[in-house]
Amino acid sequence: MTVIRPLPPELINQIAAGEVIERPSSVVKELVENSLDAGATRIEVEIEAGGARLIRVRDDGDGIHADELSLAVASHATSKIGSFDDLEHVASMGFRGEALASVSSVARFALTSRVRDQDAAFRIEVDGGGLQAARPAQHPQGTSVEVRDLFYNVPARKKFMRAERTEFAHIDDLLKSLALARSSVEFRLSHNGKPVRIWKAACDEQAQLVRVAEVLGEEFPAQSLRIDHAAAGLHLSGWVGLPTASRAQADAQYFYVNGRLVRDRIVAHAVRQAYADVLFHGRHAAFVLYLELDPAGVDVNVHPAKHEVRFREQRLVHDFLFRTLHEALAQTRAGQVASPVQAEDGHLRLASASASPPPGMPAVAAASAWLGRAGQSRLALGVREAPLADYAALLGESPRMAGTAPMPAADDAESPPLGYAIAQLKSIYVLAENAHGLVLVDMHAAHERITYEKLKSGRVTSNLRSQVLLVPLSIAVSAKEAAAAEEHAEALAEWGLELSRSGPATIVVRRIPALLEGADVGQLSRDVLSELAQHGSSRRLQELENELLSTMACHGSVRAGRRLTIPEMNALLREMEATERSGQCNHGRPTWVQLSLAELDKLFMRGR
Repeated sequence: MTVIRPLPPELINQIAAGEVIERPSSVVKELVENSLDAGATRIEVEIEAGGARLIRVRDDGDGIHADELSLAVASHATSKIGSFDDLEHVASMGFRGEALASVSSVARFALTSRVRDQDAAFRIEVDGGGLQAARPAQHPQGTSVEVRDLFYNVPARKKFMRAERTEFAHIDDLLKSLALARSSVEFRLSHNGKPVRIWKAACDEQAQLVRVAEVLGEEFPAQSLRIDHAAAGLHLSGWVGLPTASRAQADAQYFYVNGRLVRDRIVAHAVRQAYADVLFHGRHAAFVLYLELDPAGVDVNVHPAKHEVRFREQRLVHDFLFRTLHEALAQTRAGQVASPVQAEDGHLRLASASASPPPGMPAVAAASAWLGRAGQSRLALGVREAPLADYAALLGESPRMAGTAPMPAADDAESPPLGYAIAQLKSIYVLAENAHGLVLVDMHAAHERITYEKLKSGRVTSNLRSQVLLVPLSIAVSAKEAAAAEEHAEALAEWGLELSRSGPATIVVRRIPALLEGADVGQLSRDVLSELAQHGSSRRLQELENELLSTMACHGSVRAGRRLTIPEMNALLREMEATERSGQCNHGRPTWVQLSLAELDKLFMRGR
């Protein structure tokens, strides 16, 4: 039999490095996070050969005392926690005391530090696990860490490193995420002696938005909404991109929990649901969001690299994120042209140029006021191209002939956001003139959203919520899903789905939502319970109903090829301005575009 024996410290650290140090960017992450925990206000990162030859991180933080330098590179030695209670309330970026020991075991390592108000700095070096004694050195206040020849003593790991350009790209992306996390800290990044990035410290919200623009692109601030909401001990702030600013990949999504960038399925699910009605299929939202909560409410000790967290109140966090983002996106309406402005309180907010109703006036009331001033009727196109069953009445007023009121004289100060209709192109697009220039509207997509929102509002007040099954259906599910059915039975009943547990892994369905008559009851129930078991909440019923209402709205909206009168077009524009999410149709496609006078002049090379 083999003999049980303790592993040498060097091997222990190399094993730990296999979990923590995946590539050069992993080293940069650990070192920069240590600098942030030390209170640094300026951090410089120097890279050579993509990090394979040299990684140097220099900061102006508190520094490390000379007699503690050897402990800094020892396993499980840290100044950040000292008890289990500290672990339950971690507020620092690091806490395990493994990073420097792991890095120094797979590279030629040097650490130089000078404590605040001390006359001298001290330096230690580690080569292949061998620690040299600390000696005096020249260094300003703060700490510098040099990591040379990464993985030189672990050839198997070195073979997995990619090309220099690829490894540096990972480091660059990492620094971007850290720069967004700590806007008050100045970051500098250089590669092979050439400066690559300089992010100056942001002292206010406007400067922070400038940094966001440097990372996500100059167009992002003008195509995003400011989020700042607190409830139930949670605070969410940051920026979310408008649906029109969606991307083909999820490469512009930054979510921070107490300053730590994380990837979490609860967060991802909540964001997808919030954008469900406005994002085109296959597109991804862009956002920079900061969630703050009591450190005791989140467990950060679930992943070696600390990329993942676990919320103690998952359902609360999920619902808070979904409702906050859902309500913010619901306020977007056609005609809003977002642009950053400086408010009186000094905070940056996103306002719409000539797009918002007068202060204190609801959007619907404002639209009615514009209608009255123009002498136009509300949207009543009389379109009934497909039967809408019991929901036909929710489409609005009964069909009637549109009026013949003329378009009022153009007045930029008084004109509504989408302006006034001037023509119809190919019986597909409505052309309108507003204060900024030319507006193009896809009339079917716009009317589809208007109809869809009316149907959803009508569903809330409808009494036809559920239908009793003639023969109750017994379904086999997992024990976890059966427990979810029992736990959430009351909430499901509110949506018209009556489930009861009849065994350890069996449920019985007795009622379903009336709108979903004819649906696959078994699959519907399994989908709902699967989400409940995984996320603690489910919107599957509502999503299915919305899909049905979306189809009904599509068939009940004005179709391409239909000729509209000028009053009908103007009525459509006014309804768009008063309808939530009217910037996109039910499938996420845009309903309108704005061509400014400057853009039109550019097309004709016309100078002004």
